[in-house]
Amino acid sequence: MLAVLQAIPEETLWIEGQDSPATRRAYRSDALGFMRFLGITTPDELRYVNRAAVVAWKRELETSGAKPATIRRKLASLTSLFAHLVSRQLLPENPCREISRPRVNSRQGKTPAFSQRQARALLDAPDAATLQGLRDRAILSLGFQAGPRRASIVRLKVRHLHENAGFDCLRFVWKGGHEHTVALHPQTAQRIREYLSAAGHAEDRDGPMFRPVRPQMRRALHPQEVDRILKRYVQRLRLRGSYSAHSMRATFITTALANGASLEDVQAAAGHADASTTKLYDRRGYNPERSAAFFANY
Repeated sequence: MLAVLQAIPEETLWIEGQDSPATRRAYRSDALGFMRFLGITTPDELRYVNRAAVVAWKRELETSGAKPATIRRKLASLTSLFAHLVSRQLLPENPCREISRPRVNSRQGKTPAFSQRQARALLDAPDAATLQGLRDRAILSLGFQAGPRRASIVRLKVRHLHENAGFDCLRFVWKGGHEHTVALHPQTAQRIREYLSAAGHAEDRDGPMFRPVRPQMRRALHPQEVDRILKRYVQRLRLRGSYSAHSMRATFITTALANGASLEDVQAAAGHADASTTKLYDRRGYNPERSAAFFANY
């Protein structure tokens, strides 16, 4: 058994050491792309990579038209890999060290947010007379009034809805498997309870909270279904813009801050480790209604 364990490449241990499945997929993809560029066929060959090889790969990415944010992410993946190998004394130094990375706008994220009027219209759009409408109302209310990621929404179990100190709360599973409890807006809690009652699985404590409607199945929705639900009502209301489920998160953060919530409280609700990440979602600085262009009358 010891021989088998010792035969596992450190590169594999590096991948499996990442908490998030999405991070593992991205890191694996970036490392394989780097290996293909250099013609590397075995993990052991990575241990002979030098700084010149990394610079050549970066230039190839730039030439191929990769976006600055993509190049930064790929370099970050590679830096993490080589840092792991250095820590295991398999490399003398990290070949990614001191390699400049493309600048990106770190002061504002790119996820578009809805106006408060648009958010209200979307919250009211689903038909409360149908099971699908009740489910969609609950999901949209969660997105706009609690701000979880779509993956956290579909991971919810019925038992995650509970009461604490007299308030309805949800226990979310954030990125990396960390659990976090959030007090719910009363409207959100009411909509979830109405959906669970109509769907008939309110007592299935260990079952998924949000499920397919036709046919009714005891399985969770796929994260992409949250996007499809939002876009269904965006199209119905004829809202223009490249909106996604993440737009609800940006809207929640912006609205909470605009209405007086502290940055620290919003950061905690959003599950961000750093306040600077929360600020990326804040769209208060972008108010098209106050654009100087509307005052340039001739």
